Amino acid sequence: MSTKRIPHWADVTLVPLVSVLLAFAISAALIWAIGESPWNAVKLMVDGAFGSSYGWGYTLYYATNFMFTGLAVAVAFQARLFNIGGEGQAAVGGLGVALVCLYIPWPHWTLALLGASLGAAAFGALWAFIPGYLQAKRGSHIVITTIMFNFIAASFLNYMLVNFLRPQGSQDPSSPRFPDTASLPKLHEILGLFGIPFSKVPPVNISLLIAVALCGAVWWLLWRTRLGYQIRAFGESESAAQYAGISPARITIIVMLISGGLAGLMALNNVMGEQERLVLNAVEGAGFIGIAVALMGRNHPFGVFLAAILFGFLYQGGAELALWTGIPRELIVVIQALVILFTGALDNMVRIPIAKLFSLRRAG
Repeated sequence: MSTKRIPHWADVTLVPLVSVLLAFAISAALIWAIGESPWNAVKLMVDGAFGSSYGWGYTLYYATNFMFTGLAVAVAFQARLFNIGGEGQAAVGGLGVALVCLYIPWPHWTLALLGASLGAAAFGALWAFIPGYLQAKRGSHIVITTIMFNFIAASFLNYMLVNFLRPQGSQDPSSPRFPDTASLPKLHEILGLFGIPFSKVPPVNISLLIAVALCGAVWWLLWRTRLGYQIRAFGESESAAQYAGISPARITIIVMLISGGLAGLMALNNVMGEQERLVLNAVEGAGFIGIAVALMGRNHPFGVFLAAILFGFLYQGGAELALWTGIPRELIVVIQALVILFTGALDNMVRIPIAKLFSLRRAG
């Protein structure tokens, strides 16, 4: 049964929704099997993630990371390039943020944010450029090279922290704290300008607004510009795009530069916004979660936005679940993995029956 017979609205909403419901149903069965109440677990997750400004703050903080990395994967996949190097690109983007914030005296956070954005995007793009160039010019597979560059980025970051950025006499492999003029406004400060109370504890900051703006910017790039048309045409058929005068090597390199830059910008949130210094493992797996976010969001910026909120809910709600119940943290990871499994690897298991239902409806 051809899956192309599914209406577009069903493809982008119904299929992911059914996949998530199936994942939650199996998760509920697992929670019940260990002697806990699935209903109480769901209620605790929802209350922990959305029941207070504290929960909302952490949910949006995690979602901000996933928006950056999800957009990075989505842009690359529009050209049928599977960039799974977001983890390394975000880590190297953090190095760009640290160098800009530590070694340039910024008079105000607005200028520091602009400089850090350029540094993060440039370092992330550079880290993605090499795999892109190797695929475009040497035929190296992008999946293999981006995986390798994740490990290289981790080792390179460790080397830089230990040998160059670590303060004299410190045993902690991290950079010094950034100056106060490079401190980003938190969401409670922004909302306070409008008289809206919000918890001061969560690290959610102005990077959230940048991530949301980038969702709109990426949509405009892909569907309203000539370059975006070339990217999507190349992704649909390389031979047809080449016949139309589109250079595969040029598009491959440009797409990887954009993708790496988006992943690198994640460092604005976790390095500049939360830690206010560069530490080891600052990315914490967000580069890999971005793959699931892009798949679930159907590689569309609006879908990435919604999927990032969902995974932010899973992270924050899962943390509350592990804290206040007897459900082990490992089971929370299993729940997250089930969502990834059903929205990614088992996508056709949901899509094909839905396609049959729409076919029967037309026949009737």
